[in-house]
Amino acid sequence: MRIDRTRRRDAGESPAASVRRGGSGQADAAAEFRVDRDRIAASPFFARLGGVTQVVSAADSGLLHNRLTHSLKVAQVARTIAERLTASPEHARLCEKLGGCDPDVAEAAALAHDLGHPPFGHLGEQVLDRIARHRLGLADGFEGNAQTFRILTTTDVRGPSGVGLDLTAAVRAAVLKYPWLRLPIHRPHPSEMEVPPRGAAEPADAPGTGSSKFSAYVTEVGDLLQAREPFADKIEPWQQTLEASVMDTADDIAYAIHDLQDFHRIGVLQHAPVAGELRAWAEQAHQLRELDDAQLAGSRKPGHSLERLRRRMHVKDKPLVDDDAFHAAVARVRETLVDGLLARAFDGSIESEQAIAAFSEQWHERLVDGVEVVAAPSTRSGHVTLRPEQWHEVQVLKFVHKRFVLERADLALHQRGQASLLSTLVDELRQWLLDEREAHRIPRRLHDLVELAEAEYAQLVRDHPDLVSGPGSGPVDVRSLARGRSIVDFVASLTDKQAVVLLDALAGRSTAPWSDSFVL
Repeated sequence: MRIDRTRRRDAGESPAASVRRGGSGQADAAAEFRVDRDRIAASPFFARLGGVTQVVSAADSGLLHNRLTHSLKVAQVARTIAERLTASPEHARLCEKLGGCDPDVAEAAALAHDLGHPPFGHLGEQVLDRIARHRLGLADGFEGNAQTFRILTTTDVRGPSGVGLDLTAAVRAAVLKYPWLRLPIHRPHPSEMEVPPRGAAEPADAPGTGSSKFSAYVTEVGDLLQAREPFADKIEPWQQTLEASVMDTADDIAYAIHDLQDFHRIGVLQHAPVAGELRAWAEQAHQLRELDDAQLAGSRKPGHSLERLRRRMHVKDKPLVDDDAFHAAVARVRETLVDGLLARAFDGSIESEQAIAAFSEQWHERLVDGVEVVAAPSTRSGHVTLRPEQWHEVQVLKFVHKRFVLERADLALHQRGQASLLSTLVDELRQWLLDEREAHRIPRRLHDLVELAEAEYAQLVRDHPDLVSGPGSGPVDVRSLARGRSIVDFVASLTDKQAVVLLDALAGRSTAPWSDSFVL
């Protein structure tokens, strides 16, 4: 079992001076990992997740998961997986060789994995990223995973040093789902690999912006390097630790199951369209394969969306895809979801609740039983992964959610309003910071975040100018970068409701005094 009690660097230490510190016995390490888990669970950033969107705004229905309930379920699944792997003679020795798979570390990472999600979930993440890059001048923009790491190492002040939570290297490394920076400042960078890891490639519609997913900003590069140092001789630099891979797999499992339950409960996920799509593809699979991509593009005919998924999987995950396994996955989802859960509308009865519980238990058991550890995975996968049958099933379950929930026009209408709200809120806060007469009256938390970011960027300019400026760039405006990052930190710390109320107050639409606590 890997033992590592390394905590974050001392205050004032430069990123380059980050070093690994001493270890201890197994019992001491286990206690340290539990301390980390408890610090994360006690953080107000964690409690805040109860007011943050999972898919539809958390305030809209008590029947829907929010980021807090989702995180609790991911933690439950992650711990179960880690315990099974370490108890299995088949997997335990390989786990040890690859750096260890401690259940407390996996659970802590799962509890923490969504801390960086801004108001309105993934929609808020996309909006803040565009604003951060285009309006605030932050080259590494915004990313929920990187924001999580920043909270744990920097902006949460409940740790003994008052900077971050002072977590062990093992737990910090386990949160790094994408253990690289956005831009290839240091080479080699995983985006330049022949088959880049999942998330490392640039988005096709935004060339030059760097990796689509990443887990640290340049301000936290020292913490990233220090957290990963104990694993240097265990796994590849771009590869997740085992506990990070457990967390990532648990997140996929929870997402695939629980969001389908939610939208069945509120009547959004309907039997007829889902049945039509899956049945049409199964019955016309050979004919659909004969169509060219142009004939499929944008088509809403039953079966066409599922065929597009199959083809995308062959492009993005070619080493993992098997058409026979895909066909079997569609058949199993039809049996359990279409002919099972969705065959009867949810009416709040005991029978309806039991049907949801049975669906959840059946899939939870099947997917967790399908987890394995592999010594040499594809670059598109972690060392902890699902067996081929279950991996294909998760892809089909996630497809149903995306196609019949996320792509609905009424959800798009809702999200456009949220995007406009966040954009306007950032503009209002930026104008406040730029107003020389009123800047001294900004919220105290925002003031502290500006000071923190100024110190970080000033140190980077002194010690590592390559991290904040490209070749031939002019002088770095530390104050401007600090304002941008602090606004992002501030907005990302709000709940959905706080974002709405704060904008109302700034726009003069609220007559109530500003008495709510808007920040953590």
